[in-house]
Parts: sequence; C-alpha cells; structure tokens
Amino acid sequence: MSSGFDQFAADLRYEDLPKAALWTLRRSFVDTMGVAAVGATTELSDIARRVAPMIFGAGSSGSARMLMDGRAVSPVGAAMAGAFTIDSIDAHDGTTPCKGHAGSAIFPAMIAMAQASGESMDGKRFAEILATAYEISYRAGLVQHATCADYHTSGAWTAVGVAAAGAKLLGGNANQIRQAAGIGEYHGPRSQMMRCIDHPTMVRDGVGWGAPSGVTAAYLATEGFTGAPALTCEGEEGAEYWADLGTGWRLIDHTHYKAYPCCRWAHPSLDSVHDMMQQHGFSHDQVETVEIRTFHYATRLAGHAPQNQDEFAYAIAFPVAAMIVRGQVGVTELSAEALKDPDILRISHATKLIDDPEMTRISTEKRWAQVTIILKDGRRIEDAPRTPRGDADMPLSDGQITDKYHMLADPVLGRARAEEIRQLSEQFDHLSAQDLRHLFDLCTASV
Repeated sequence: MSSGFDQFAADLRYEDLPKAALWTLRRSFVDTMGVAAVGATTELSDIARRVAPMIFGAGSSGSARMLMDGRAVSPVGAAMAGAFTIDSIDAHDGTTPCKGHAGSAIFPAMIAMAQASGESMDGKRFAEILATAYEISYRAGLVQHATCADYHTSGAWTAVGVAAAGAKLLGGNANQIRQAAGIGEYHGPRSQMMRCIDHPTMVRDGVGWGAPSGVTAAYLATEGFTGAPALTCEGEEGAEYWADLGTGWRLIDHTHYKAYPCCRWAHPSLDSVHDMMQQHGFSHDQVETVEIRTFHYATRLAGHAPQNQDEFAYAIAFPVAAMIVRGQVGVTELSAEALKDPDILRISHATKLIDDPEMTRISTEKRWAQVTIILKDGRRIEDAPRTPRGDADMPLSDGQITDKYHMLADPVLGRARAEEIRQLSEQFDHLSAQDLRHLFDLCTASV
C-alpha cells in the first residue's frame, strides 16, 4: 500500500513549502553549482562528458546541455554527466542520517529535464520539483539504510526521488509518479559504498547512474510503463519514515553543507585540528604523531598517501595532515603538488586511526571523532569529541556558503559569471520562466 508519497508529490505546490525549506533549496542551488564548476576541471568529469554524447544523443524528448559544458545531449545524458561532474569533488550538500548526498543527483537531473521539456517553467514551479525530489530521496534513503544489510550508495535512493520528481515535472499524475518511483528503485544502482571507500575510484557515490536511472524511469512511467512498487516508499518495514510526510520536512532537518572538499567523515577531525592549532599556537614541524578516535566506517577511509583526487576524497589522515601543515583544506590541497608535499606526507604517515566502539555507537544522526596531537617535546594536546560544522543545528552561515562558492567557482567561471549564477540561484524560486532559463544557460555553458 502506498505511503501517500505519490499523492504528496502530485499535489505539492509552492505555497505548501515552509520558508526554511526554500532557504535550504536556495543554499543548495548555490553550493551545488560551485562544486559543479570546479568538478568540471576533473578527469572524472571530462570522461563522463566525453562519453555522454557518444551514447546519449538528443531524441524526441528534447535536448539538454551538460553542466558547465555547453554540448547538447538527451536529458538522461545530461543527468549522467552532471551527476558525475558534481560528485567528482566531494564538497556538495549531504544528509548525515542517510550517509550520502541528494543534490548531486537532483540538480543535474531536474535542470536537464526542465531544459528538455520546453515548458515555460518559473522558479516557483522548479522549487516544487526540487522539494519533491529531496523529500522523497531522503525518506527513501532512510528506509533503505534501515532495511538493507548492505550500505548502498546515494545513487540507489536518489534514483527514487529523481524518478518521482521527474514524473511530476513531466505533468504525471499520482499513479504515474508511483510507477516512476517503482521503476527508478528497481533499476537504480544498488552499488555498495564501502567498495569505493576501500578502493577509491571514479565510481564514487553512485549518483552518476542513479540520476539517469531516475530520469529514464520518469519518461517511461509517463508513457505508461509500470514498475514494481518501490519498497523504500511502500514497504511496511519503512512506514515510520513516511508517517509525517507533508508535515515534517527531512529537507530542512537533515541537509548539511561541507566546509571541505572530502568525505564528511573526516570533517570533525579537520575542525578539531584547525581549532587546536589556533588555540595552542604550535606549528606542523612540532608535531610527532596524531591519534584520531572515530567510528568504524571512518577508520576505513585511512588514506595516508593518496595518489589522486579519488583517493583524497575518501581519506582522513592526509586531509588532516594538510590542515596541520597548511591551515586549510581547499582546492589547492587537491592538486598533484599537494599530494606529494613531504611535510603533509610525514604527518599523514604518523597519523593513527583508532576504531572506537563508542564513537560507532553514537555516530547515527551525527559523525563523531576525537583527536589527540602528540608533539615532539612529549606534550599531548587532546580535544573533546566533536561533530562537524554544517549540520542543521550547527550550520554554515550564508556568508560561509558564499565564500566557499566563490572559492570553488571563480577560478573556473570567472568572477562575473560566477557572481551572476550566485545571485540568481539565491532567488531562483522568485525568477520568471525567462530568467530561470537564463540561469540554466549560465550553469550549462562551457567553461
């Protein structure tokens, strides 16, 4: 029996969206486009954008341009390339309870479908689509993690949200939205996240296939294709996660933003060493060893000597060492030069990750770590256990989101284009159809 997600999606209107939900969507728009800009400079993104025109040429559904690329492909191709582009730099918005990310699939998929549809869609209508995608994705993700033995990537559950919102965008009714979610879940990638964490490669968080799976499902459903019921939306085991749909908003409560371009499991340690160095005034050449007590999954990030951006993304030791040596973890710390920095490598190899059962027990709604730095003179400097900045109860400010956006986007897009995207994204739900299409054009023009 349906949880009512299908009727919720069909009926949701702009006037139903809480102000906090709209604030979150605006922040996610800005944040995601900044990550897309710098992501377009990566080898991962380049490969995905070369392949998309080979296999996903535009058809009768209309064409869409790939994010930060300019070339036209099908909406499925643009969703695939855009999701890989955003996911290539691990700095986009996320949801801690789902251990993953939604915006990296939702934005490229929905922008692509909006471009291809030819509909005169204004910002209010696009906000309805985005909110539908986020809310259904987050809840499907919660159910999946609660009911599946394996830890699956975000692509598995964002395929459901993208499918449902995509069917809504195409004008589908509640039944077609329900069928789309079922198709998206059935065909979505059930990729195992820890395989990529143990062996970091370009497959990343699965959204590169989750986004196009959801888009495909939306088109199939609106043409009459039927799907097995989505268990993440309709299964009895997950009913509790849908009980407050329409009154409670996971979009508001569960969206976080990253201060650093690496796995969030490293972030409490990064915040900790940054503050410890500021408070105690020691330099990296005084550091002998670093001890990080954290939850089990995080200890598998290790990454003492990453060889590329993929390995850097799923590391703790090296980013923490970079923070100690350079006082920051930003775009320059992703460079080939930084990966060979002898000072960073020395501290990285001297960093020990300790699997702490108590940290594992409490790392559900939050991600916990405790750092101790041992100096060469024998002093032990211990920080209290902490969780990372950026969660809803410890948010990055609007100014911090803006600063991060410009740090990522300006070197790629130029200040003028980056600033225009930022200004329009921050008010996207108030844009006319013409201005919204201009925003899409800015986000999909070549870099």
